[in-house]
Amino acid sequence: MKPIIASRWDIFCQVVDNFGDIGVTWRLAKQLHREYGIHVTLWVDCLASFAHILPALDCKLSSQHFDGVTIKLWDTPLSLEYQAGDVLIEAFACELPDAVKNELSRLNAANKPVPVWLNLEYLCAEAWVDGCHGLPSMQANGLTKHFFFPGFSEKSGGLICEQDLFAERDAWQVDQNNKLNLFSQLGLTGIDANDTVISVFSYETPALAALCEMWQQGSHKTHALIPKGRSLNSLTTLLNCDAQDIMPGQQFSLGNLTIHILPMTDQQGYDRLLWSADFNIVRGEDSFLRAQWAAKPFIWHIYPQEDDYHLVKLRAFLEIYCDNLAPELANHWSELNIAFNTGESNSVLRHWKKLNSVDLSLSQDGQHHLKQWPIDALNDADLATRLINFVNSKSSRAKIEKPKIGI
Repeated sequence: MKPIIASRWDIFCQVVDNFGDIGVTWRLAKQLHREYGIHVTLWVDCLASFAHILPALDCKLSSQHFDGVTIKLWDTPLSLEYQAGDVLIEAFACELPDAVKNELSRLNAANKPVPVWLNLEYLCAEAWVDGCHGLPSMQANGLTKHFFFPGFSEKSGGLICEQDLFAERDAWQVDQNNKLNLFSQLGLTGIDANDTVISVFSYETPALAALCEMWQQGSHKTHALIPKGRSLNSLTTLLNCDAQDIMPGQQFSLGNLTIHILPMTDQQGYDRLLWSADFNIVRGEDSFLRAQWAAKPFIWHIYPQEDDYHLVKLRAFLEIYCDNLAPELANHWSELNIAFNTGESNSVLRHWKKLNSVDLSLSQDGQHHLKQWPIDALNDADLATRLINFVNSKSSRAKIEKPKIGI
């Protein structure tokens, strides 16, 4: 039996860091439609950035449809008509257009139904999230919006995870031909099944150059898969060229390290890339979460904030992520992540070597953790399910139960 849920949702997203914000909202919009049949309109202020992860998107069109989702250009002033649906989500504290706020006020004044209004916040592992999740906020127009905090606990808003994701991942990873075929499709040559493959999607940091120099001098053949962008800004000296002159498809052979410049891919392609690598270095929220779902070891390069507050967020996540790891493994894992974020190259190299000696991906403790963590982190309900249950609670709808996501 299908749940009784609100059927028309609007999600507004401003593109702040190229792919993170739009990556999260696009995944959510697709999942809401595919798994619950909700009619979602995704309003985006920068179609050019969106097109990097949705190549079929036409940046010249103000309205178009993909994967059952209507995508509309959010321009200023809003040129397309906004008709209020059942739910309105402002992603990551973006400021809604005046036309939208005026329409909400008009509906309220006329005693007509007003959408359930949510502010979808950034993912955070800090303890205070549980106390703030779901809190109401009275607005100047007399309406109430609620703060929805994604998180890792049962009391939070949960995490984005499609129902069939882990089954797809396991089917992919069981056959090495899948990753080799993917590398071939991406134009990557010279990668053998037993080579070490590391995907890199980071901000600038001297720690990346230090790691590349170490891999270059290593005894094992290593491939670093790096898209054109900010990661390459850290490697200009090593590559002896300007990052702007580097193009997708190029390869740089440096001792036992080969650096491959990746073409941009859609979200499914990026998920498969994470599944195929032996180690992933990721940034932002969307890639950070998908690296966890990949069940492979990773470094999270978190977005820098004033007064190093991003390190507080990083440590909060590492504390819960490493809770069930053996102490030595947990220590090296945490210190590696912290050192990469602080740019302490010597510390990065030291802890990388220590992790390599115990082999996080192959040790019994490490492998169990990598596979079990996604199940534990979901706490029986993903973000989309919790969103719908929250909306239903505000609309006097019945709570739904969704089958557990398992491996």
